[in-house]
Amino acid sequence: MSRFRLIALLPIALLMGGCNFVVLDPSGDIAIQQRDIVILSVVLMLVIIIPVMALTVWFAWRYRSSNKEATYDPDWHHSTQLELVIWAAPLLIIICLGAVTWMSTHLLDPYRPLDRIAADTLVKPDAKPLEVQVVALDWKWLFIYPELGVASVNELAAPVDRPLSFRITSSAVMNAFYIPAMAGMIYAMPGMESRLHAVINNAGTYRGISANYSGAGFSGMHFKFHGMSDADFDKWVAGVKAGGGDLTRAVYLDLEKPSENVPITHYAQVDPVLFKAILNMCVEPGKMCMSEMMALDAKGGLGLGGVSNVMNIAYDKFNRRGGTTVLGGDQGFVIGLCSPEELVESGAKLSVVRTTPSTRLIGAGLPLPAFTPISSSATPFSAPFRPSNI
Repeated sequence: MSRFRLIALLPIALLMGGCNFVVLDPSGDIAIQQRDIVILSVVLMLVIIIPVMALTVWFAWRYRSSNKEATYDPDWHHSTQLELVIWAAPLLIIICLGAVTWMSTHLLDPYRPLDRIAADTLVKPDAKPLEVQVVALDWKWLFIYPELGVASVNELAAPVDRPLSFRITSSAVMNAFYIPAMAGMIYAMPGMESRLHAVINNAGTYRGISANYSGAGFSGMHFKFHGMSDADFDKWVAGVKAGGGDLTRAVYLDLEKPSENVPITHYAQVDPVLFKAILNMCVEPGKMCMSEMMALDAKGGLGLGGVSNVMNIAYDKFNRRGGTTVLGGDQGFVIGLCSPEELVESGAKLSVVRTTPSTRLIGAGLPLPAFTPISSSATPFSAPFRPSNI
């Protein structure tokens, strides 16, 4: 009979053999601390769950109808001792979970620089983290090493026991940067910078993935993460410099186009301000950066006279780089602003575009405002326009 039981359990064993327990057996100190929190939380909750499940079975058996020895008390309605147990135990567990959550939220804040690289090893005061700039593309990962001047696609390498500082953004679609063996998941969002401080403690090759669905090529959006000794990491960097090309802005714009299952690619030289341009959505030469536009907004914005220019600021690459524009008209983007005096002086060079009802900016569900066509005698500054170079 035992032989048949073993045969029946064999499929379960085979299924369990294919499981990857990397989350419960990580190789980075941050991931180890996060795993310990998960285990502690489960144990604390089992303190309630296991007794409740056991008592449910015991009460059902103890007070079954065939058990004549059990006390039958239909008028029982309250027990102070039982109430204290029922409420005190969960309250203590909630207090413990709250304390652990509060402390870990601060100690494991991804924006917080590391103060240790292992449970018994503190970060040296003179230790400098290795900075890696991460860009989520459709559908691949770009890693830039600004201090080393190199970059790679779908391959990340780092020396073991050295603090790592990741600066994370996305080109167009929100994504999630996740190396389960090293640290938790961090979102990558266009026009925004996320941070992650982590460390890898054991040499090896680990799997990095995208943890947020981002379209057709999502299933192939993964990469290899190599934890190396200092000597091996130096060899890897030397190999990248020897066999890679140049990552210029033009090359990046071509790389940014959607593509699936992209092979590992190395770049020996990188534009030093490329990541800043990606973050501010102004990789194209001459395009006004988002940081510049925000600075203008902080000083009062463009006002009603600049609405037509704002209509041209659409950073979605499918709409502004070869696709159909959302608000109609030719493709274009704002490359700068000028004063009213400069605008009047250059009025002869501006191509005035009259506003029609189809180009008005309206809110969803809001009534249409009154529309008054602008007369042909309006000055270039007061009339909506689409300048070719302003």
